Amino acid sequence: MVLQLNDWFLIGIIAVNLLLILSNRFPVDAVALLVLLMLGFSKMLTPQQTLSGFSSNVVITLIALFILTQSLEDTGIVQRVAKWINNIGGGSEAYLVFLFMSAGAALSLVMNNVAAGAVLLPAAVRVGRASEVRLSKLLIPLSFGTLLGGMATYLTTANIILSGLLQEQGLEGIGMIDFIPTGGLIVVMGILYMMLIGRHLLPTRASLSQNMREVDLEQAYQLAERLWRVQVIPSSRLATATLADTQIGAELGLTVVALERGKQTIIAPSVETPLHAHDTLIVVGRKERVDLLRAWGASLLEDPTPHTELDFIETIIPPRSTAIGQTLTQLRHRTTTGLSGVALWREGRSYRTDVGKMPLQVGDALLMVGTAEHARKFAQDRNFLVPANGYVHRPLRPHKARWALIITSLSLLLAIVDWFPLPYVMLSGVLALVLTDCIRMEEAYQAVEWRVIFLVAGMLPLSLALHDTGLANALGEVLVNWLSHSPPLIFVGGMFLFSMGVTQIIGGQVAGLIVGPIAIQTALQLNISPQAMAVAVAIGCSTAFLTPIAHPVNILMMGPGGYRFADFFKVGVGMTLVTLFTLLFGMVVFWRIA
Repeated sequence: MVLQLNDWFLIGIIAVNLLLILSNRFPVDAVALLVLLMLGFSKMLTPQQTLSGFSSNVVITLIALFILTQSLEDTGIVQRVAKWINNIGGGSEAYLVFLFMSAGAALSLVMNNVAAGAVLLPAAVRVGRASEVRLSKLLIPLSFGTLLGGMATYLTTANIILSGLLQEQGLEGIGMIDFIPTGGLIVVMGILYMMLIGRHLLPTRASLSQNMREVDLEQAYQLAERLWRVQVIPSSRLATATLADTQIGAELGLTVVALERGKQTIIAPSVETPLHAHDTLIVVGRKERVDLLRAWGASLLEDPTPHTELDFIETIIPPRSTAIGQTLTQLRHRTTTGLSGVALWREGRSYRTDVGKMPLQVGDALLMVGTAEHARKFAQDRNFLVPANGYVHRPLRPHKARWALIITSLSLLLAIVDWFPLPYVMLSGVLALVLTDCIRMEEAYQAVEWRVIFLVAGMLPLSLALHDTGLANALGEVLVNWLSHSPPLIFVGGMFLFSMGVTQIIGGQVAGLIVGPIAIQTALQLNISPQAMAVAVAIGCSTAFLTPIAHPVNILMMGPGGYRFADFFKVGVGMTLVTLFTLLFGMVVFWRIA
């Protein structure tokens, strides 16, 4: 194989792209736009080809899918499913594992995987708090269930991408019917594996949400060693300043959770609250920071226990949150919500100092303090997920649930029978939802995960360049020479493992865009059905069981489940093997590949 200058340049673009993604220093959607511009300025693609991702069937279908998913939440359909599980979920561990995996898989047939996991997470927390089953036994099965469900439907990002890559090369795309047989079989076998084997490998570990019920809250977040009561000395600089003026949070990293003034207790005082002599502040932070506060003019009291019981609320940062990458201080969180961030739980560790200065990440669990009224209002913010405490996000239009269910079901039926192009069907469903007031246009715009849209639209030209430059064909020839004496089934399994491995590092969306063109070209050279190969690669892109960072829905479960990285690998190896062998069986039975 002799590579041309353009081929080497394209390889360089891919290498730079992967390095930037792995560095985790830049948003992945920004990296995708950089790739797009590099392809455009280098004139490897025409302007029309460079920008074609934004008008592709893939992007249009994804936009419509996000809106359809949001309508199911806004009309309360998904919440009803979660409530039903909550009502019947008092059985055995095996029964609950089956229930949550099945529900996660079922919702993922019509919803984004992350959205399915997010709406079922509160139900899992409530069931865990009301039963003897640890959340660590439920949340990985829930996460894996949503990933399995994504393998049995066309409506998953990687699956849509692979179908689009086929069509761009003038081949027949893949639809719902192509994924249901093999993917459905994988769902069944995956659930059986988890019930019979996988659940025994899950950790038996107390999670944060269950700790909040079973032991003192101070122990759950280890607040006891970081909770202090300090009194303002009359002659100090603190006695004539507001909380904002004192810079207690900005300079010392301490959080003031309450202020005691005589018989009155102010929970989560605002930054404009003036301090008076003899006021007592309840603060959270490290001892050395409190010692600095004492130097400013505060005396440390021996009893750290507040005189009034504090009302705590726990929240989790979901993948679609606009708070990602921002600090509580930048969000002006105390001012806008009336709640104070007391502690942050990340990757099995509790942080209680400088909480307001830490950029928020997906899956972070935040412990906040405030009044019950502020907590109820806060629970309606879509940028934060409240899994417990009884504060539930209320559907906006529950009276439109019937219309939303009819429209979504009809859209899915038309997608399965494949009478019309899928983007037409999905956009028609969105329009019907808007006309029936199941969702409003401004809400529809907010429902779209624009990070995903720009990622896919920015990376699609890279797949086009791989095909047009002949690099995908050249790499395919290398693979053919290596595997020329191997049965086609072995090659399909190898491409599945390759796409699965790449997914663990950079995620399934990017993996599909890079691996897809090479796999399709190689399948054509080996006279293997390119549609079968596309299904195998797409399923590989959903096989994100080995690490929590392989898929956002795994990250979402880490904090509430009290998981560590190794927990996913321990259970995920078996699930990956089950997926591989079931896929190969499906390739033989449904695609006649041997």
